[in-house]
Amino acid sequence: MTDEESSRITDFMSANPDIERVEAVFPTINGIYRGKWIPADDIAKLTNGSLRLPVSTYALDSWGIDVEASGLGIINGDPDGIGRAVPQTISRVPWSIAPTAQIIMTMTMRDSDNSPCPYDPRQQLAAMSRRFSERGLTAVIATELEFYLIKPTGPSNPRPEPFREITTGNLNHLDQMMEFEPVLNEIRAACEAQMVVADVMIAEAGMCQFEINFKHLADPLRAGDQAMLFKRIVKGCARMHGMEATFMAKPFGEDLGSGLHVHVSVVDKAGNNIFNPATNSPASADNLRHATGGLLSSMAELQAIFTPNQNSYRRLQAGLFAPDEINWGFDHRAAAIRLPEIKGPASRLEHRICGADANPYLTLTAILGGILHGLDNKIEPGEPITSENEQVRNHLSKDWAGSVRNFANSDLAKNIFGEQFHHVYVTLRQHEISEMAKIVSDVEFAVYLQGA
Repeated sequence: MTDEESSRITDFMSANPDIERVEAVFPTINGIYRGKWIPADDIAKLTNGSLRLPVSTYALDSWGIDVEASGLGIINGDPDGIGRAVPQTISRVPWSIAPTAQIIMTMTMRDSDNSPCPYDPRQQLAAMSRRFSERGLTAVIATELEFYLIKPTGPSNPRPEPFREITTGNLNHLDQMMEFEPVLNEIRAACEAQMVVADVMIAEAGMCQFEINFKHLADPLRAGDQAMLFKRIVKGCARMHGMEATFMAKPFGEDLGSGLHVHVSVVDKAGNNIFNPATNSPASADNLRHATGGLLSSMAELQAIFTPNQNSYRRLQAGLFAPDEINWGFDHRAAAIRLPEIKGPASRLEHRICGADANPYLTLTAILGGILHGLDNKIEPGEPITSENEQVRNHLSKDWAGSVRNFANSDLAKNIFGEQFHHVYVTLRQHEISEMAKIVSDVEFAVYLQGA
């Protein structure tokens, strides 16, 4: 850590002398926040590289259990990695009872080179950002995240219920937003406190469903950090108001799912948008098309990142503003890849297939990897869909196991994420698929118990 980065942490603590602890937050492959509480008087652990955590923490399954087949955990001695603080993410935690701060952590290995931990999702995105930099390029990213506000759940009531019954359509309904003004204001204030540059807030179509759009950032890592922090913000603020928040892709079978939409443009060293045909670059007229082609051609192989769990696949239904086909269109919200602007400095594409349950770091890594794949190989996207021409290229997979097989057999996925991460991710998903297959649902009891 540089002196400037270290000073950022110590200056924050000096400016907030009431802070009693700092939460060191390690976002895992499954997007679960794990880590440690550090007493304020032991804050040097964040600046001197003495904070450690088992490398296997990143690959725990959704139940928090080691997956032996991954090769991580007690099977290899469960070694530690070194936690590295991300200084620009230190901020207060408004929803904590005791005065608390938090900081996002990344990890390096305890080897001679302090190499990046290959299982750390943030390190995956950092590596992809370096690939862009090596080409003199920078990705400019804005995310959009949808979520539901629900009644508190527990062992006696595990099924989610909208926090309030709403009899009218919720989409863009300002009066509905006023009903939730206290918690939405709290979310906005927490975003400001944690330097999450939220932009527009809207009521979405689902009952008690909302969406936050974030401003465009010429820093993929910061965009990933903000999406991770935002999920924590929403859940924390919801609890303060007697609610829960969920980013589950499809919490209600009869209502709309929640998505993670990603807008991407790419700029060169001079700051020119390479997707803008007016830049006078011979290739600029082709770049957006080839980037789109790369995303489409890689989508089936990388879908296991975009739709990471069993529930994710329930969201991919035609006619519900979630794409179920691998296609693209000009300003077409049924398309997997939407091109909202194709001329001028705002020229960009929008990737629309991810559920809100996707890991933002891994999602951005896969999307940027697909874009490079298209640019490097000049991949054509085919014809766009229109209202008159609903061209079907290929259906997105509705099968979790099939998506994981596609990812497992993909050389492109190995190239994007590296062999070590690829092995662990496939093993983790195969394990969870196997575990979920053992669970007999209440619906099966209701339908089949007496009928067989």
